[in-house]
Amino acid sequence: MEETFKIEGEYIELIQLLKAVGIAQTGGHAKFIVDEGEVVRNGEVETRKRAKLIPGDRIEVDGNVINLT
Repeated sequence: MEETFKIEGEYIELIQLLKAVGIAQTGGHAKFIVDEGEVVRNGEVETRKRAKLIPGDRIEVDGNVINLT
């Protein structure tokens, strides 16, 4: 599934995005997903839970693709 997510402000932290789009139910679940190496940002595995995502980033998690605007 591919979707677009509009960032309010300059950036959104990775774990906040995972919760906002419903991939993670809780902050702990979001951290677990990142720790397991399941998040790909712009083609590379992202391991920083609080990575600042900006418009133009592409996030892939378990078959879901999120394009940030």
